[in-house]
Amino acid sequence: MNLSPRNLTLLLVVKLCLIHFTSGALKRCFSCRSRGDLGSCKDKFRFANASDVLNEPGVETTLCASGWCGKIMEGVNFAFKNEEYGKATERLCLQRGPSDGEERCANTVYNRNKVFMCFCKGDLCNGGSSLVASIVVVLCALVLMTVR
Repeated sequence: MNLSPRNLTLLLVVKLCLIHFTSGALKRCFSCRSRGDLGSCKDKFRFANASDVLNEPGVETTLCASGWCGKIMEGVNFAFKNEEYGKATERLCLQRGPSDGEERCANTVYNRNKVFMCFCKGDLCNGGSSLVASIVVVLCALVLMTVR
């Protein structure tokens, strides 16, 4: 089988796209908790992939069988005498997602506390945004659209 350079390039791009979109049956979530300005779990969360947290104490990635990750913020949009008191951020794997299966953020009650909670489904979706993943998606789309 003798492939032209163009077909070989196309084959390589398609293979890379498939690897990117199908990697791992089990999804992972960031797992951490920070209070106030202490710790690395708070926003602006500066980690986008699993290798970023290897040497970061208190932040890890965990396998998540449900595929649903969460981010819980305590003390956000609620009245405190001192605005920073009680403010905490936690990222975790959820045992199950919301009953309607929709990703969202909302004020809710969790463990008898009023919190702002976000639900997302996907690999490491409860972290910072991943510019690299966005670039891969755009490149795959462009290459597949231009080849005809």
